[in-house]
Parts: sequence; C-alpha cells; structure tokens
Amino acid sequence: MSRLASQAARLTIDLGALADNWRKLNALNAPGLAGAVIKADAYGLGIEKAAPALHKAGCRSFFVAHLSEGIRARAVLPEGEIFVLNGLAAGDLGAYRAHRLAPVLGTVSEITAWQAYRDEEPEAERAALHVDTGMNRLGLRPEIFRDLLGAGEIPWDDLSLVMSHFVSSEVPDDMMTARQIGVFGELETLIQEARASIPELSTSNQPLRLSLCNSSGHFTAAAGRYPLSRPGYALYGGNPTPGRKNPMRAVVRLEAPVIQITPVPAGETVGYNSNFRATRDSLIATLSCGYADGYPRNAGAKPDRAGGYAIIAGRECPFAGNVSMDLITVDITRLPRGSVKIGDFATLIGDGLDIDRVGEAARTIGYEILTNLGRRYERLYVDQA
Repeated sequence: MSRLASQAARLTIDLGALADNWRKLNALNAPGLAGAVIKADAYGLGIEKAAPALHKAGCRSFFVAHLSEGIRARAVLPEGEIFVLNGLAAGDLGAYRAHRLAPVLGTVSEITAWQAYRDEEPEAERAALHVDTGMNRLGLRPEIFRDLLGAGEIPWDDLSLVMSHFVSSEVPDDMMTARQIGVFGELETLIQEARASIPELSTSNQPLRLSLCNSSGHFTAAAGRYPLSRPGYALYGGNPTPGRKNPMRAVVRLEAPVIQITPVPAGETVGYNSNFRATRDSLIATLSCGYADGYPRNAGAKPDRAGGYAIIAGRECPFAGNVSMDLITVDITRLPRGSVKIGDFATLIGDGLDIDRVGEAARTIGYEILTNLGRRYERLYVDQA
C-alpha cells in the first residue's frame, strides 16, 4: 500500500480483539468475573474508545489510576463501577460522589476520611481496600489490617472490595506468588469470620468481594478463586505468559510511511553520532516516526548492539543508527531493488513484531511501548471480531 500520510504514522486499534481478550480472561477467572484496568488512557489506546468496547463485551468493573481518568471513564461508561487505584485525591472527595467513583483505600487515614465522608454522603460509592501482600508500594500491611480487623475498625458498610496485587505472577513457579496467594487466603478466612460475627452483614444485599489476579495471575493457582480479577496488559495484546506463546490477540498495529530513500556509499554514516556506518554501498529508508511519537529512542542501533526492526516489503529490516525525534532510518539494502517506494508503509508493531518484542529491542517492556503511543498518529479504530 502506498500513499503519503498527513500525520507521522498510522496506528490501528482492533477493538474486536480487545473484546475477545477480555472474554478469554473472563472465562479463565470463572466462576468469578474479570474487570478491566483502563489506566494510562487504556494503556495508550484511548479510554473513550476502549472502555465502551469492553463494556459492550460484558465488563462491568473498571480500574483507573487517577481521579481525572475516572472522570473521563465515567463520561463514556454510564453504567458499571469504576475504582481509582491511587486512592483519595485530597480535597476532591466530592468528585468521587459526583462521578460515582470508588476510591481504593490504602492507608488508615484514607479509611477514616472515606468513612467520615460517607457518613455525610451515604450515596457515595462503597470503596475498595488495598492490602499489601508483598509489593510494598500501596496498601495496608497485613499486620495493620489484622489489627484493624481485631479491633472491629474495618468499616464494612463502606467497602465493596478487598484487593491485593501480585509482585511477579508472570514468572512461573515464583515463590513470591505462592506466598502472596497464601497470605491473601489467610486474610480471606479472617474476613469471613469477622463478617460472620456481625448479624446484619449476613443478610446484607451488598456482599464484599475479593480480588487478587492481574493479567498474569489468570495463569496461576489463584485463577478463579476470587470474584473479581483486574487484567490490564493482556487485554491490550501483551503476553501474560513470557517465554511461552502469547495466548492473547494482537490489538495494536503501527505503520509509518517511507518519506525518503537514500543511497549511502560504503564508509559513510547515518544519523546523529554516526551510530551506523555502512560497510558496503547501502540503501536507507527514512520513516516518518520518532521518539516524539512515542516510539522509544532506545530502540536505535549502535555499533555494539542491534536495535529495532521494521517490516518493509514483507521482510524485517534493521534500524540504521538512532531513533530521532521525528524519524527512523532503516537499512533496506537486502531488499530487491525497486521493492520499496516513497509512500509505502513500514510496520513497526505487527506482523510478528509484537509489543513485547518491540519492548525488548528497546531495552524496555511492552507496557512502556503501549502507554507511550503518541498523539501524532492517525488513529484508526476497527472491530475485527
């Protein structure tokens, strides 16, 4: 396909694949249900497009990082629950009620503040409580939770969910995962005992749910043990089982137009800092995409290490030198002469170059590739169910 684009590159987002990935993870968490993490602008895909597609597929529980993301999500999700993972935004408690958002509480002070707020505003959403089982990042330590539980200071009426988060569930047979499953299981027993001792909770029509599994957690012993899971990366096509075949469908495809083809004589260099030197007479294609578009600068090639690749005319071609702000140079010397024309599209993500492989070539992870997807792309949303 050959045409000159008015924008840097073209990003195709398959909402049908996104929906299929959610259905697969939802089935893996049966008899529980899968939610969807849509933070970081739905991992770069766009909350306003991704969230409704997930809701249409059957998802009813959504997780964002910040209050501002929750407000955006609610604008396109009239129904369903939306949890704000990073907790309470000081001074903005009224926004949670106004937009029907549920904070994920991770400190005693947050629990106290939300309990007091709901005493004044009982229509505000019931919150989630995060118990840290090993990440040491957000949430109550288990011993603090046990102390609150023993003192009868858990405000059950103000909570709809208790959750924790895996440290390394993508690593097969990781002992930390087994330990976290064990700790969370112990907390589950304590929660059940505590709630059973309160007669009015046994007849409540607002049950408390538990949640532990992230994307990779669906492939551990915890899968299906709890009513709600929280997949993120896998929804968007990332591999939740590194080292094994990716069970998820690809969701994004990134293509950039060739805007110049340059003969480079042997011995001459390409790009900043002369990081590519032609060892023979070479042909270099320049693509209209760069780190200002969110494509990682670290994917550039240097004399001591290979960089990323683009697929041009059906073949993988290595980057030649740096990824610049707006441009990527690619060595197409091995392609048949005349097989590439200005205006042809090169594939930067897709056709075997999945987000995990692109991340590896850039010395980062696929998560960063997704969440950095730039705003200069021509975005095409399709539904290839």
